[in-house]
Amino acid sequence: MEDGYGINIRTITEFAMEEYSEESSEVFKPKNVDEDNDTENIKILTKTQQAATIIQLKLEGTLIKRHPEYKMNERLLLDKIDYEKGEILLEGKKYKLVDKYFPTIDPKDPYKLTEKEEEVVKKLTKCFMNSEKLQKHIRFLYDKGNIYKIYNGNLLIHGCVPMNQFGDFVEMNLEGKRLKGRAYLDYIERVVKDAYFEQENMEKREYGKDFMWYLWCGKNSPIFCKDKMRTFERYYLAEKETWKEVKNPFYNFEEDNRISGKVLKEFGINEKTGHIICGHIPVKFKAGESPIKANGRLFIIDGGLSKAYQKTTGIAGYTLRYSSYGLTLVAHEPFTSTQAAIENETDLHSEKQIVEKVDRKRIKDTDKGKELDMQILDLKKLFNAYTNGDISERKYNS
Repeated sequence: MEDGYGINIRTITEFAMEEYSEESSEVFKPKNVDEDNDTENIKILTKTQQAATIIQLKLEGTLIKRHPEYKMNERLLLDKIDYEKGEILLEGKKYKLVDKYFPTIDPKDPYKLTEKEEEVVKKLTKCFMNSEKLQKHIRFLYDKGNIYKIYNGNLLIHGCVPMNQFGDFVEMNLEGKRLKGRAYLDYIERVVKDAYFEQENMEKREYGKDFMWYLWCGKNSPIFCKDKMRTFERYYLAEKETWKEVKNPFYNFEEDNRISGKVLKEFGINEKTGHIICGHIPVKFKAGESPIKANGRLFIIDGGLSKAYQKTTGIAGYTLRYSSYGLTLVAHEPFTSTQAAIENETDLHSEKQIVEKVDRKRIKDTDKGKELDMQILDLKKLFNAYTNGDISERKYNS
């Protein structure tokens, strides 16, 4: 954050070292670090992570209370803790906490930030807002990004179109509107833009900002695609069964041609020639799982580009190539390091698989071709208007 975006985190590290004086739990330690060579820095980062987690849980709790329409009250956990016994009542069962140290929580009002925590949040917010590089990247996402995109008869989405266990689109009641399927994603597109571009209606802007958080971890978010984010459980409970995050039922139907056709139809795409292309859920390539689903109508091409997932997936992600000849799927092997590549004279190996061949398409068959046809039509209309005298030619003095 400091090197990449110029965001000073000293405010929260100093706060953490001051407020969290006891030894922090192992669960908050940073991963993949050399403890022998950087003991003091690890200690600082561990306490900082613990302090940030509590601030996060407090702010999330306040936001959940502010939006009952999100139906996320089961994620209000800080008020379910018995701070004297060090245990929590979760889904009707009591669990012992692996860390019982909560120096900044008032059990009578657990979601209230302390004055020092408020100061930390204000200063960090200011740093984020004033980071020129970060703001440039965010603007790029808003200029180029969409919740979904229809491209040459294909539907591109990040995660899913939220469904229930029966294969029906989940209906959301937001701002007095009942929304599902494409209408729900179109609504999200507008709200997300309100969070960034709205300058006059501050209530609208704040609602959009809150909904951005919902997209990150909400049950029916087409970005998150799981029932709940188990941040608290992963930090504070040893029982791994409490960590489980259940995927949206959309993924239960990934081999069902009927459901894939239903999704394509919802977005006005030809069910026989169109494809759904999404990611978010890593494909376990090494376990024999294929990214090609529903007889080639659905592609899940998140194969593990992130290094953290490569032990699970066995590869370093997929690239889906689309050309006039059809679709080609490319699986990439993990890249270890530049030094290893030089020493071993190895290169990044990719395995290609042709997944669909078509009669060769022309530019006129693409979205760009349709756009060019419209421009030609407009030019012809303009030419005829001049020829017929509907538009008079402008005369200029030399």
